[in-house]
Order: sequence, then structure tokens, then C-alpha cells
Amino acid sequence: MIIIGNKEDYNELIMGDLVLVDFFAKWCGPCKMLGQVLEEISNERNDLIIVKIDVDENPDLAKLNGVMSVPTLILFKNGNVVARQSGFMPKEILNKWIDENK
Repeated sequence: MIIIGNKEDYNELIMGDLVLVDFFAKWCGPCKMLGQVLEEISNERNDLIIVKIDVDENPDLAKLNGVMSVPTLILFKNGNVVARQSGFMPKEILNKWIDENK
């Protein structure tokens, strides 16, 4: 499942068992490529929720999470950061990264 998040629901969204937050921008090429990978992963996995946060529409959330470049992925477990990664990752590597950190 992919959810488009914002500052109003962000704190509630990251409280799930396993939540992958994708900080992205609509103008970012690698973000668009990663978006396709995340779409595939969301259709194949049921052990996590994917939340997409547009940094241009939510600059305060980007700043709060120390996002300096896009795409940045932050993996949360029950509201706590367990891993973070910047840049594009192919599906196989992203799935491995999620599995290693869940």
C-alpha cells in the first residue's frame, strides 16, 4: 500500500509496524524511477506501508527528518528510525535493504 502523506498525518503514519517513507520531488528523475520500484514492491509485499512525502509541498517534514537530497528513504518501525538511504536503488537491492533492517 502506498499512501501520500503530509504534515497533518505524518506522525500517525510512521507509527505502523514497518513503514517506508519516500521523500521525493516531482521534478526529480531518480525519484520517478524509484517511484516505479516502490509501486512494484507495494504490490508484492504486505509486510510494510509505503508513505510518499513530496519535499516541495512538505519542507518542514524534510527538514525535521534531515533530508538533504532526494530521493531519501527512511524506514520506521513503530515510529522509530531503523534505517535511512539516499539515492535510487534497484528493486532487488531495496528489498534486501528492507529485509535486513526490519
